Amino acid sequence: MSRRLARAALSLYRWGGVALYPVVGPYLALRAAKGKEERSRRRERYGVSSVERPAGPLVWFHAASVGETNAIVPLIKEVRRRGIAVVLTTGTVTSAKVVQDRLGTDVIHQYVPLDLKPAVSRFLEFWHPDLAIMAESEIWPMTILELGRRQIPQVLVNGRISDRSFPRWKRRHAIADALFENFSLVIAQSEVDAERFRALGALPVLVSGNLKVDTDAPPADPVVLKSYLDQIPGRRTWAAISTFEGEEAAAGNVHRVLKERIPGLLTIVVPRHPERGDAVADMLTARGLKVVRRTSGEPVTPDTDVFLGDTIGEMGLYLRMTEIAFVGRSLFAEGGQNPLEPAMLGCAVLSGANVQNFRDTYQQLARSGSAKMVRDVEMLAKGVHYLLTNDATRRQMIEAGQETVQEMRGALRATVKGLEPYINPLTVKARLHPRQTS
Repeated sequence: MSRRLARAALSLYRWGGVALYPVVGPYLALRAAKGKEERSRRRERYGVSSVERPAGPLVWFHAASVGETNAIVPLIKEVRRRGIAVVLTTGTVTSAKVVQDRLGTDVIHQYVPLDLKPAVSRFLEFWHPDLAIMAESEIWPMTILELGRRQIPQVLVNGRISDRSFPRWKRRHAIADALFENFSLVIAQSEVDAERFRALGALPVLVSGNLKVDTDAPPADPVVLKSYLDQIPGRRTWAAISTFEGEEAAAGNVHRVLKERIPGLLTIVVPRHPERGDAVADMLTARGLKVVRRTSGEPVTPDTDVFLGDTIGEMGLYLRMTEIAFVGRSLFAEGGQNPLEPAMLGCAVLSGANVQNFRDTYQQLARSGSAKMVRDVEMLAKGVHYLLTNDATRRQMIEAGQETVQEMRGALRATVKGLEPYINPLTVKARLHPRQTS
């Protein structure tokens, strides 16, 4: 595709968005009916603010969902420490809860406007950000073009391009070039990601490492944790976390295979999307397993087979109840999920082979012996059994994981250094014109 055709395609995208804008109401209403939108805040998706803009310099951060939000929390705190206001947009109800839990009133949260010209323009005209910082792989053409048209610096942090996305971008190289040229800076997770961004026209590109390594381990309410630990004294446990469809059934099958060999075994299942809790509970119950759901408030009894973690923001609780964690979206789904949290919290890590989105992280954990890959459900069952019955091996994997995570840290420092040319002038401006507080 030539550069002229790329410009034409992006222009068509722009005006197609204008044409679609009046009819997106039913789409948002359907999402709200499914619990994927907050009804009272749907206007934010049109770029209509629900709060006032604070005076002084302001940075717009955007993170798609929970993982990306958690990854940039330390970076946001660094910007706030300098007295700069932050508006943080996310795209999901679950990530909005994470923002509230982890940042509270320290930032202004808004749902990200739809990538349609009227919505994006209204958002930018109201907030008038001095700098836009996007997380990981958030490439929204209209947003990028509107920021570029207004000459607002935009930076991609913790940037990555998946194995699946890169060939698609390569086939549309002229469009990629027309978009990525608008980025003032890309800070990539790895050298592989950096080379991919450069190949698609992004300049300059730095490498920071993965910001998710520099986040704190997910917390747990100590009272709630003690309550559950008191309910399972002496029981052997393992967890299947961030699971996608098919992986909960796999966890149930593993439990059925192992429960006769390991009396008292408790399996903890934490779906990636808690709203699937009803379906997962019904499926496991139909397989003859006694399930206790976290949302039910019922105690875990000696005859409980599966403790179903169907809540948001409590991964720290579930991982502290075990020393073995299978990380999902890797056996039947593709891409993988973040293995760093279980490694931080003292779990030996198991995973399927489909971990393209976290390849570098898994490679480093695997090299240190702290993560093992499994091909199928049978191999998963064997791996869980081996770790449950071999304390020395499990302990070695746990210690290796925690050491590896510590060695991987430093991405936050590198990211802040890369952002200094954009943040430092805003820091000076904030100090000269401090925000008025009521």
